[in-house]
Amino acid sequence: MDDEKAIKHKGPVVLRRGRNSETSTSDQRLLDQRGPGNWIHTDTWRVLRIQSEFVEGFGALAEVPKAVTVFGSARIPKEHPQYQRSRELGKALAEAGFAVITGGGPGVMEGANRGACEADGYSIGLGIELPFEQGLNEWVDLGINFRYFFVRKTMFVKYSQAFVCLPGGFGTLDEMFEALTLVQTGKITRFPIILLGTEFWSGLIDWIKNTLVAEGTVSPSDLELIHCTDSVEQAVQIIRSTTGEKL
Repeated sequence: MDDEKAIKHKGPVVLRRGRNSETSTSDQRLLDQRGPGNWIHTDTWRVLRIQSEFVEGFGALAEVPKAVTVFGSARIPKEHPQYQRSRELGKALAEAGFAVITGGGPGVMEGANRGACEADGYSIGLGIELPFEQGLNEWVDLGINFRYFFVRKTMFVKYSQAFVCLPGGFGTLDEMFEALTLVQTGKITRFPIILLGTEFWSGLIDWIKNTLVAEGTVSPSDLELIHCTDSVEQAVQIIRSTTGEKL
């Protein structure tokens, strides 16, 4: 077998033996015919979409001032006390000089965005593509919709100085535990994680203490990474003191 004919170079990829039977070039396939449209659903094309989401997110948020992300349930109605608490929190954060970032949806997220707006603060919503339509709430000043959860999570962490979690579901728990892992492993520093609502969160805190710490799967000092309170004022004070803001 002729060694040169047995090898085909496809950009940076080398194909040998039975893998090199393709006769056309990439340019030829691009320019010669339109072809089927299923290529837009391939993993290689998704890489470009992922890249574009990072570029759009970094570009839109690059000049955002110091900010705090507020998480919580999208299912909380406007008349619920947790909606009002999130609204108070958004207002207090804005008055303390922080932009407010949420997932941009309804419920607790809307309350925090609304409170920030009502205090003339900067209200930001980072939405996500879901099987059911949700959309950004009307109180978002700067909104970005993402396809990929992991890109959106990067934006939450990169452009926030703290997370405040109000009662929520799997999404809230996911974001909270990811932030805890990043702080615990030293990937991010000076980053308070505050659980607002002691009645709701106390069972989880007790489980971490009585099961995880007791079994040795986390250290007792890891509990210090979590602040649990019922006070909006105290939550803001924790953020300001931990991030070096003057009280």
